[in-house]
Amino acid sequence: MTIPRRSLRAAGTLAAAAVVGLTGVVLTAGPAAAHTPTWDVTCTEVSLHLTAYNDKVTNQVTVTVDGKELLPTESFGKGLDKTIDLPEHDKALTVHLTVKAGDGDQYSKEDTKQAPVCEGKTPTPTPTPSETKPSETPTTATPTPTDTPSDSPSESASSSAPAAATPSPSSPDLAETGSSSATPIIGGAAVAVLLAGGGIMWSVRKRRTAQH
Repeated sequence: MTIPRRSLRAAGTLAAAAVVGLTGVVLTAGPAAAHTPTWDVTCTEVSLHLTAYNDKVTNQVTVTVDGKELLPTESFGKGLDKTIDLPEHDKALTVHLTVKAGDGDQYSKEDTKQAPVCEGKTPTPTPTPSETKPSETPTTATPTPTDTPSDSPSESASSSAPAAATPSPSSPDLAETGSSSATPIIGGAAVAVLLAGGGIMWSVRKRRTAQH
């Protein structure tokens, strides 16, 4: 049986096309299956396990929490293993992962997970500002006055100074001292007595002389 050459050529062309197609599928599926962006979120941390990436290009990863950057954009090559601590929180946090592959957007990844509140930990309540109440006005006891103040300082001074003793007219005279006004009279009387005594003695002597 003779097969026409045209038929052989057509069959060869189909076979070649099939081989090229299979090779393209394998080449396309190989890198896609190799990119493995694995990550985990707990109540305290975020763990990244990015493996089998193309190290010939620049790959980037970013992690945000409630819209705020937890891991700023970081470049990596073939893979990245990293653990990031979450801030303390009293409610669930929304954690977002962005992986951008340098060899094509088909290998990039966008994913979101929730970080729950850790069990057994009581979140610190946020203090609420309270209205400042005015303190009660302290009551002061009114001191009891002891003495009624006088109308003027002179009256106070006169009332506090002792009154001078006024001698009573009916009281007996005090004894005269040496400086009394009666001293010259007493002296004069004494001189008179002396003179009188001297005169008497002189007259007696004179009589005795005359008798002899």
